[in-house]
Amino acid sequence: MQKYEKLEKIGEGTYGTVFKAKNRETLEIVALKRVRLDDEDEGVPSSALREICLLKELKHKNIVRLYDVLHSDKKLTLVFEHCDQDLKKYFDSLNGDIDPDVVKSFMFQLLRGLAFCHGHNVLHRDLKPQNLLINKPTMMQHKIVNGELKLADFGLARAFGIPVKCYSAEVVTLWYRPPDVLFGAKLYNTSIDMWSAGCIFAELANSGRPLFPGSDVEDQLKRIFKLLGTPTEDTWPGHNQLPDYKPFPVYHPTASIAQVVPKLGGKGRDLLQRLLNCNPNHRLSSEEAMAHSYFNDLPPAIRNL
Repeated sequence: MQKYEKLEKIGEGTYGTVFKAKNRETLEIVALKRVRLDDEDEGVPSSALREICLLKELKHKNIVRLYDVLHSDKKLTLVFEHCDQDLKKYFDSLNGDIDPDVVKSFMFQLLRGLAFCHGHNVLHRDLKPQNLLINKPTMMQHKIVNGELKLADFGLARAFGIPVKCYSAEVVTLWYRPPDVLFGAKLYNTSIDMWSAGCIFAELANSGRPLFPGSDVEDQLKRIFKLLGTPTEDTWPGHNQLPDYKPFPVYHPTASIAQVVPKLGGKGRDLLQRLLNCNPNHRLSSEEAMAHSYFNDLPPAIRNL
């Protein structure tokens, strides 16, 4: 720890405090995530171990980099690359609208980071603006520079593979949790992250206004079905067999996606609808979403970041 000079506290993570710090040797700015080790506990929290194990494998431009792990009797410190802020704080700092090009850039980078995770058999399972770190976009000669987005906080992530195991339904912050998991699905795949990505896409397009800010599971499902329609056996076969299924009134969408995300053009709305499909088998994969025509005019600098 002598190698690092703590500069300021920048937040509370899933299992500890996060500090901004400077490496005394290289002068590089880093983020230190300090994990509390309680005496009564069985050592290191499983979420911290999971994050360390997965991030050692996941090295990608759109995934936060874990540089080092420092361990003493009472403390475990994870040394991460430092980013300017998380997406939630960026939303809070916006005075008005977000630039449509920034929306497109951030969404593409989110999908690219997910594609890398999913290609390496990792589900994130807790995508939300607070867990997406960004380096603030700046405009130079009418072009966006910087504006990198990185997936972070892999404390709920897990590897998936064959044979399929039963996973916990207690994952993903409520507002970003898909209907299948809200109904208690124990078997799920990469589609869990794609629903969350769709919710974040809508939030990006609306300058930080959440799409489905439910107060509990029932309210969350009601908000989803009011916008997308209540699923039927035709649109989502077998959904009524899920462990926590309960019948809902038959909602016919009263508002169109265009009304909900007025700043998104036709291609953006089409992408959003293909991500926000109640039937998990019909949601786009991250690779399919990156190939959507919405991204056709993405600048090569961002595509090849």
